[in-house]
Amino acid sequence: MKLLEGKNVIITGASRGIGKGIAEVFAAHGANVAFTYSSSEAPALELEKELKAQGVKAKAYKSNAADFAASETLVSQILEDFGGIDVLINNAGVTRDNLLIRMREEDFDSVIEINLKSVFNMTKAVQRTLLKQRKGSIINMSSVVGVKGNAGQSNYAASKAGMIGFTKSVALELGSRNIRCNAIAPGFIETEMTGKLNEEVVQGWRDAIPLKRGGSPEDVANACLFLASDLSAYVTGQVLNVDGGMLT
Repeated sequence: MKLLEGKNVIITGASRGIGKGIAEVFAAHGANVAFTYSSSEAPALELEKELKAQGVKAKAYKSNAADFAASETLVSQILEDFGGIDVLINNAGVTRDNLLIRMREEDFDSVIEINLKSVFNMTKAVQRTLLKQRKGSIINMSSVVGVKGNAGQSNYAASKAGMIGFTKSVALELGSRNIRCNAIAPGFIETEMTGKLNEEVVQGWRDAIPLKRGGSPEDVANACLFLASDLSAYVTGQVLNVDGGMLT
């Protein structure tokens, strides 16, 4: 059974990693996928081609979610191209890790802007459409670091914790219009980026996880699938940890 048949979905930052995994799972479940990328044009166009091969509508857009005007322009273009919006997944994000004593102001500011302000920008831009149709699902990609913090990631933790507060507030504001807003907090997810790390270090992380493995983009995508579909029609304002038990 295809859980998202005919639904129009926006995913920010989807040319690789978790975003790409979400796009692939959603297309397999019948969703039309509009997704953004910032600089990786070749992978984005390849993904667009891959998604279309599954018989759905798909289009890659080069856009900066941290820019308010660009976000409004993007949503207007997607509405013109796709005819509607049912699901928004705020996935775009960056890290600029360092201990607080060594962290530059610009590294703190850029992480807050890209990770957190982008969520405000995109949610604000789609809100009017969702309110008019009196339905929709917004999913914000937080992190276990936003729940428990992490040394050397004060900027990242602040952005992801802020995302959780934003999620709960929007759920309260929009719930009466049948618009749901939830967050996902992934743990250690193995992507192309983690593949570049020392294998012994990675194995140490795996051993510390109760399920004894890192997660995959598909693990996160399946959680998104639940929150985007009607299976979660009575779920809003929640944070779903996809972490193999890290926070247990």
